[in-house]
Amino acid sequence: MPSLLTSSQLLAAPPALAASTAGLVALTAVIVAAVIWLIILAVRLTKSPRNRPNPSVDLVDQARELKALGQIQEAVFLVRGETGMSQRAASRFVNRL
Repeated sequence: MPSLLTSSQLLAAPPALAASTAGLVALTAVIVAAVIWLIILAVRLTKSPRNRPNPSVDLVDQARELKALGQIQEAVFLVRGETGMSQRAASRFVNRL
């Protein structure tokens, strides 16, 4: 006849199971950290693309003409539309013309 287990014996996990549970928790934490790091990296790379197109000579001439006419905001808008630059970068570009 099998012996009856007490409630404390039922609640206590075997040592092998406890060790594997701790290992699984650690592994899960490492995987989650890696996934979060990859997401952050992907977001940063999409915000600052490495292959920014250089403005063409025509675009520079058009922006220079608009700036000479006092239409600086229109020149910034034109540069942003053609190159995909941020507002700040396009403003700096136009101001340096």
